[in-house]
Amino acid sequence: MRTRAKIEFGDFQTPLELAREVCALLVRQTGEVDSVVEPTCGVGAFIVAAAEAFPKARLQGWDINCDYVEQTVNALAEAGAGSRATIGQQDFFSHNWEKELSGIPGRLLILGNLPWVTNATVSGMNGGNLPAKENFQGFRGIEALTGKSNFDISEWMLIQLVKALRGRTATIAMLCKTGTARKLLRFGWQNDGRIAAASLHRIDAKRHFGAAVDACLLVASTGESGPVEAKVFQDLTARRASTTLGLAGQDLVYDIRTYRRLKHLEGLCPYQWRSGVKHDCAAIMELRRIDGKGLQNKLGELVSIEPDYLFPLLKCSDLANGRLEPERFMVVPQRRVGDDTAVIARKAPRTWRYLDSHRSLFEARKSSIYNSRMPFALFGIGDYTFAPWKVAVSGLHRTARFCLIGPVNGQPVLFDDTCYLLSFEDEAEARIVTAILNSPPCQEFVSSLVFTDSKRPITVELLQRLNLHAIAVAAGMAAEWSDARGQRVRYHESDAALQAEFVMERPLKPV
Repeated sequence: MRTRAKIEFGDFQTPLELAREVCALLVRQTGEVDSVVEPTCGVGAFIVAAAEAFPKARLQGWDINCDYVEQTVNALAEAGAGSRATIGQQDFFSHNWEKELSGIPGRLLILGNLPWVTNATVSGMNGGNLPAKENFQGFRGIEALTGKSNFDISEWMLIQLVKALRGRTATIAMLCKTGTARKLLRFGWQNDGRIAAASLHRIDAKRHFGAAVDACLLVASTGESGPVEAKVFQDLTARRASTTLGLAGQDLVYDIRTYRRLKHLEGLCPYQWRSGVKHDCAAIMELRRIDGKGLQNKLGELVSIEPDYLFPLLKCSDLANGRLEPERFMVVPQRRVGDDTAVIARKAPRTWRYLDSHRSLFEARKSSIYNSRMPFALFGIGDYTFAPWKVAVSGLHRTARFCLIGPVNGQPVLFDDTCYLLSFEDEAEARIVTAILNSPPCQEFVSSLVFTDSKRPITVELLQRLNLHAIAVAAGMAAEWSDARGQRVRYHESDAALQAEFVMERPLKPV
């Protein structure tokens, strides 16, 4: 298959060796089954492995690619299982899976390897291998605009299969990205998907598929509602789970056991966590100082502009690695979203000429949030961006290292949108908040929440769950926290859990 088609259809064919390992695991977990269904059978590795592992089962497989269907039929014939197999061509997206699955009697196993591709990738190629458009994730408009509506095609397909089962007893066993497996479990647990039990078994996607992603075998038993948790195993042969993920309220957590032990540290953060500046034009907006030459952009151009719109910059790798003295600068044409940038031409003509000379790059930014905005517009910017003191953390690194950042040469330090931050006018308050966030109780609690294989392990939603009041108590910093906030704190024991009751003597500072 040509490279473009391979990408559009997420075509990662399962090696027969891996398919056999998966089926061996399923035999141990499920025992015999009456029917095996593979919705996207490809060249037939899974169907052949299932034929060997379940010698009495009826086999059904489909694929949109007619050449693959022929190869699967031939492979089953060579394996001596052709007489108990039905293989055909069909499009997953247009097939009536509820009708199909309801007509299959007995113990049912649905297995395979669904497409490893996102809707954004297929859309960007003008491809047609997509389901009908629907907001099945229920995102708000702004969330969709800023990228949350992007999803793996396999996520949509798995959800359709769970829906089609309508509570029927069955086993779903699918190779997929680990993040996709979690999303399926979250959907099932939150929408009465009747998941009785589930487990994730990690696989080496680089070895088997040449793909640099975190992947697993998802095994989910349907038919009744069970505990909203799933054991995670390091590989297909592991007998002891490395952790147990689970649903806590509306969110999944990495280690549900640790989370339950530290649940008293969860609450509503008294501050608003913010994302750094989003500009999507780093080649022009981010500059470095070159010894003896001045400022240079990522295109290698020397840049001579007024200092009025230039601020020191830190990025996520700086925060994660403790490089807290800025070596970069960011051109910031606005103080708030929607500010008129035309005033730059009068106030800082060299800056305006620099930006205007690269107008085509700004206009080529793909995100729709810039549509109908002022020229050179930014997003994720406001008064908080220019506060002198900040507590910042990388969103892209596995360990939450919270850094105290103060002004440099009288200027506030800014961050790009790979970082999250709290803003402060008062250094003492920022300093104690940093200490609380880096304390062992907080770090252990954050670790119980964070899925380290995620593209963005640390999120605003996660950070807003940190109850700084309770964490300060657990870390032995209650007095310092109270002094910094100007609050009196009363402590009492209730239900064997230490709690804190805060009596406000002044309103919270706006951030």
